[in-house]
Amino acid sequence: MGVASESAFPFASTKLATSPRFCSSISRRIFSDVVGDVTISVDGQSFLLHKFPLVSRSGKIRKMVVESKDTDLSMLELFKVPGGAPAFELAAKFCYGTNFEITTSNVAHLRCIAEYLEMTEDYQEENLIARTETYLNEIVVQSLEKSIEVLCASEGLHPTVDELGILDRCVDAIAINASKEQLVSGLACLECDAGSGKLKMDGQDWWVEDLSVLRLDLYQRVVAAMRRTGVRSDSITTSIVHYAQTSLKGVERYQAWDSSTFVGGKQRVIIETLVGLLATEKITSVPLSFLFGMLRMAIEVDAGRGCRLELERRIGFQLEMASLDDLLIPSLQTNDSVFDVDTVHHILVTFLQRIEDEDSEELLQCGYESEGLKSPSHSSVLKVGRLMDGYLAEIAPDPYLKLQKFMAIIELLPDYARIIDDGLYRAIDIYLKAHPSMTESECKKLCKLIDCQKLSQEASNHAAQNDRLPVGLVVRVLYLEQLHLKSALSGNSVDRSLSQRMIGSSGAPSSAVSPRDNYACLRRENRELKLEISRMRVRLSELEKEQAFMKQGMRDGRSGERSRAFLASLSRGIGRIAMIAPATGKQSQASDGKRRRRHKHSVS
Repeated sequence: MGVASESAFPFASTKLATSPRFCSSISRRIFSDVVGDVTISVDGQSFLLHKFPLVSRSGKIRKMVVESKDTDLSMLELFKVPGGAPAFELAAKFCYGTNFEITTSNVAHLRCIAEYLEMTEDYQEENLIARTETYLNEIVVQSLEKSIEVLCASEGLHPTVDELGILDRCVDAIAINASKEQLVSGLACLECDAGSGKLKMDGQDWWVEDLSVLRLDLYQRVVAAMRRTGVRSDSITTSIVHYAQTSLKGVERYQAWDSSTFVGGKQRVIIETLVGLLATEKITSVPLSFLFGMLRMAIEVDAGRGCRLELERRIGFQLEMASLDDLLIPSLQTNDSVFDVDTVHHILVTFLQRIEDEDSEELLQCGYESEGLKSPSHSSVLKVGRLMDGYLAEIAPDPYLKLQKFMAIIELLPDYARIIDDGLYRAIDIYLKAHPSMTESECKKLCKLIDCQKLSQEASNHAAQNDRLPVGLVVRVLYLEQLHLKSALSGNSVDRSLSQRMIGSSGAPSSAVSPRDNYACLRRENRELKLEISRMRVRLSELEKEQAFMKQGMRDGRSGERSRAFLASLSRGIGRIAMIAPATGKQSQASDGKRRRRHKHSVS
């Protein structure tokens, strides 16, 4: 605490001959050798004093004595005294000339009681009002730390302390001194990189932690003053984050089923106020982890809807930087899912709205529109797509998760948010496994959201053997695999894969795909086709060996079991292909013709 020396602010040039002595909390006497002639009652405490030293400095007491009809006045009662009995005791000491120090802890009390007792220069020079004003102007407002201490010590002095402008002066002093500190520290820590000529700022704001001791309403005023005086936005944000961490320790967890345990009223006010302060800061200046933490606490203490919407909006504007753990927000509603899916849905809506706005702005700047053109935020959409696939996989095992909420998250993301649908397929498969009671129609409705053409070879192989999937989806997967094999054998893999990519499973063109998506898809499919061609070559080599073995056996007049087994397996394979992709009319006629010809040959 900053303390003024007695030599700087003495209240008597010489000490009195007799030291003051206080008898009890009920009856207090200043001098032990002189009987007091007036008793002053302050908040239930009585002070046995003398009229002369009081009326010589206090205009209020002088008026009360003069206006009294009792010529032998011995009792005075003071009401609504700012600072109460302790402040009046200090003022009485000043009237008697007793030396004591003005400090940051008592200057606000002394200034308020001096105003109440009308201790102005009209009654005596260098009265208490003048002394306290000198201390405030020359000591307090010159120091950021002392201004904070005076604000902390002003508790219980309302409304007098506000009417006298003490709080405003301290608030403005904090803002001005913080701005000066930043300027001085910035110049001191300014470094110049001789090679690049870039400027580097290394200064840190030591006062950020000091502000966390302020009462919430005073802190609000300090932040507003700092914005007016030009304190850096990142410093204000850091201060708000530190204030929240300090003041929200031990937030009580809200239990919806037991309202008696809810004691988060104070924390709710703090959260709503701090979120309101953040509303004017830059979106990217607020750490994402802090926003998620505030959102969790806002949900726990049942903060206002506006508060939560602001947090969801800020998170949505930088969702691509979030982690999976950030999104796993516990739900506090009874008979609901384990995680708060609605909140994540709101955040995702905000993110997509931001992407839409950015794309519209980019198109206006370019002066043309192109459906297939990659947007500047496309990489952010891809990141969020992967993030949401992971989130869906995490919430899918929850048996209480409703299908509508699960599907709502999937349907929100556009088609170009996923280059491959492996993550989505995995999440849906987990959901089907965790919800065996789903009806067939619900299962089909959910599985329609999977684009079979975006499944990797590994995912397609898994889907083809997955009993939980609808038969229609399995057939589509097998059919696409057959097309891939035909493309690999025909040598038109690139053209066919591109055309198949642009056509959905229903036969209608899919949504617009960006050139980068097409390029990535082509590269992926080329790798898959090369792998498939290698497998076909191996299989072809095996068939040639089998054919040579079979010919040799026929020459020897002994077609053994190995040949019969091979033919049987070959016929089964042809039968399966026929089931998956039945031939067209001409092809089936040609096959019938060939079979008839082979039959005639054998008969003859």
